[in-house]
Amino acid sequence: MSLLQPALEDVWARHASPVVVDAGSGNAYLGFVLYELFLKNSEKGQLLSIDSSEELTARAKERAQRLGFERMAFQTANLTQAKLPERIHLLVALHACDTATDDALSLAVRRNADHVALVPCCQAEVAEQLKRSKGQSASMRALFEHPWHRREFGSHLTNVIRALALESFGYQVTVTELTGWEHSLKNELILGRRVHRENPSARAKLQALLAETGVSPGLVQSLSL
Repeated sequence: MSLLQPALEDVWARHASPVVVDAGSGNAYLGFVLYELFLKNSEKGQLLSIDSSEELTARAKERAQRLGFERMAFQTANLTQAKLPERIHLLVALHACDTATDDALSLAVRRNADHVALVPCCQAEVAEQLKRSKGQSASMRALFEHPWHRREFGSHLTNVIRALALESFGYQVTVTELTGWEHSLKNELILGRRVHRENPSARAKLQALLAETGVSPGLVQSLSL
């Protein structure tokens, strides 16, 4: 939680009614921890957990009521169809699977989130596009010729694209390790803090990367990059 503390302290200091969104929340464990540590003893702020599973949402909602977490709200919805305030201040997504992480990132950008924290899970979209793509040089294709390499390279490329997408919209991005490999193999943390409206240099770099690798993930299309 220390990695999220600067973002939380920032939005609590600058906004009268800060909104935190836990996207693809599952059992909402992250949301409960954030509420306990940062919202419980504060007189302001709301935490909204969104998940597509009605069962998980109902279970988490009942737990929040039992704990008296009155400013913790729940919504059963796909991230692309969720009903949200016009402005959110911090969006977190912990192990939202495959393109759900991209839906969360796109949502954060469209709602002008001050901060974004993403821990991606499995990624298959870009690996499948690499498999079908024929435009790369022979040396580039050697990086993902074998299925194992294609899966790993596709996962890495996906997260590079995500980081560059955030930078394109003026976010200052840090990519770091969330926890040790002994706890989880899916432990890459992408942190973004919005400092500008846009970054043309990062957008140009992203477009060059897409052209060289021959991929065009849904995130790029949804954000018109």
